[in-house]
Amino acid sequence: MTKKKTFNELGLSAKVLDAISKKGFEEPTDIQLLTIPVMLKDDSNIIAQAQTGTGKTAAFGLPLIELINEEAKTVQALILVPTRELAIQVSEEIHSLRGETNIKTMPIYGGQSIDQQLRRLKKGVHIVVGTPGRIIDHLKRKTLKIGGIEHLILDEADEMLNMGFIEDMEEIMKHTNSDKRTLLFSATMPQKIKDLARKYMDGYELVKAKKETLTTNLTEQIYFEVKVSDKFEALCRIIDIEDGFYGLIFCRTKNDVDTIASHLIERGYDAEAIHGDISQQQREKTLQRFKKQTVNILVATDVAARGIDVNNLTHVINYSLPQDPESYVHRIGRTGRAGHEGTAITFITPSEYRRLMFIQRIAKTEIKKAKLPKVKDIINAKKKKIHDDMAVILENENVDTEYYNWAKKLLEENNPTKILAAILNYCFEEELNPDSYGEIKEVAAKGRQLDNHGKTRLFVALGKKDQLNPKKLIKLITGRVHIKSKQINDIQIMEKFSFVTVPFDKAEKIVISFKEKGKRPLFTHANKK
Repeated sequence: MTKKKTFNELGLSAKVLDAISKKGFEEPTDIQLLTIPVMLKDDSNIIAQAQTGTGKTAAFGLPLIELINEEAKTVQALILVPTRELAIQVSEEIHSLRGETNIKTMPIYGGQSIDQQLRRLKKGVHIVVGTPGRIIDHLKRKTLKIGGIEHLILDEADEMLNMGFIEDMEEIMKHTNSDKRTLLFSATMPQKIKDLARKYMDGYELVKAKKETLTTNLTEQIYFEVKVSDKFEALCRIIDIEDGFYGLIFCRTKNDVDTIASHLIERGYDAEAIHGDISQQQREKTLQRFKKQTVNILVATDVAARGIDVNNLTHVINYSLPQDPESYVHRIGRTGRAGHEGTAITFITPSEYRRLMFIQRIAKTEIKKAKLPKVKDIINAKKKKIHDDMAVILENENVDTEYYNWAKKLLEENNPTKILAAILNYCFEEELNPDSYGEIKEVAAKGRQLDNHGKTRLFVALGKKDQLNPKKLIKLITGRVHIKSKQINDIQIMEKFSFVTVPFDKAEKIVISFKEKGKRPLFTHANKK
């Protein structure tokens, strides 16, 4: 078996290697192994094919950090992405990898104040990460100059094509200089990608990461819609309803990790925490206790959880919604391993529904909505466990003579049923007390009410060339999904594609109802703004 290369062998500087170490990366992924050396050694154009969740951002972000001239105040790299969420994610990831350098990265997308963007651009930015629509806005205003960039990166290129951005991409490329380097990252390689490369890339090197199974059929993926104030109570219910819970709980910040772990310990759970402020020695001791199941609950940040290799976890719980699809894929990949079934649970507030659907679409997976277990269900589950444990004890263990004689005496003096009830009450009063659980208010009705009033934008892969008009589009949707025509608004019919606004709760039904296996999706969530 060939030994896999480390980051130290890829040609990266000590500063960048230090930043990688602090992030918790232990070894490069396939796409990083293939891309980083090529980007560092020459000026070749690159087409890289790799799935979401395989570390693509670091694959181009790490070499970019090495190649950017900090002293220059001009934009040296433009990264085009299909959505505002991805713009924020990529910008934050590169920023977190820059280490001690002074490289400035900025996301540019619709929905954010353009004046704020103008102020930041004037101060000087090295790397711009943007959505096509807003980048074109700046090019028209002449507030973004990309005629001298050294690197143009098209990230999730196939997704941009699916969302109808081909004309915008070509328009942006016309504003760039011919001697720049172009890098195109895509999960799939449709003909349009190849045509784009042939037209705008003067030769290129193709790198292709081996296809991995990012999410497994052994992992059931569900989400619960809860208020922020009810998350901890919901977490306790999930732990209690499961027989033999053994799981990782992901939080966004170190403070959240400490708070959740402390609250769990106060309630009597065997829980511990790991994050960046915990020493390596303490981290190793904690991981050993977790692997041996001395503690069955580990609360962690994404960075601290890197390198945890446990095959028999029953649960991964996203206490905080992950920032991006890659993080989601990495988190849930820690359960459903080595033939063991597992459950990945995500908590969302009603306002996070849209972001969850974005993660679901990009990660190409299915996350089902579920209802939290009720207190009576938890009590019944605990009673069943006690009953089963007692049955095992009575069948397999010899009762100590002293206890046997004591029981005999109690039975002689009392009614058998009454004395057994009293003993059960004495032993399990606290554990089986419904009042030990806090109330969780149903957000389903409220959340759905929010969805009915809240809107989302859908991209439609049909346009004027397909003889589509507003009336036909409404008829197309209402013919498949139970929705009133007055709920379909802001229809925009373009030459090759269209946009339409519908209520949140109808959007997913529309997307699913028009989905056909092996065919390009007719409706997708549009995050162009």
